[in-house]
Amino acid sequence: MTLPTLRIARPTDSIARLLPFYRDGLGLSVLGQFEDHAGFDGIMLGQPGAPFHLEFTHQRSHTVGRAPTQDNLLIWYLPQHETWQAAVARMRRQGFEPVPSRNPYWDASGCTFEDPDGYRVVLQCGQWPPAVS
Repeated sequence: MTLPTLRIARPTDSIARLLPFYRDGLGLSVLGQFEDHAGFDGIMLGQPGAPFHLEFTHQRSHTVGRAPTQDNLLIWYLPQHETWQAAVARMRRQGFEPVPSRNPYWDASGCTFEDPDGYRVVLQCGQWPPAVS
């Protein structure tokens, strides 16, 4: 069975400001990019061969502003504790410090980081689906 590919697309005021967070901090690869496609610039990031990627676009002469709430989250489930620790350490080495999660659930087994646009990524030390208790 072939899995569908999930693309999450979001506008930004500055692709250049987001790139270090997602590429250097989270460790995603640049999968593709474009400039001035009908007035839009964009970049796709992900892991080669993975069935998902993130797309960030910027429409020239248009302002989108910051995230509407602190609860706009992308959750990365990292089941091995060592892998999770390494991911958190990489974010910190790149200059990104954790922020308290708006929902305290994510602070129990995770670490939340805020990108330059105010959107948040949770590095969750756990497996999906989570064990039901």
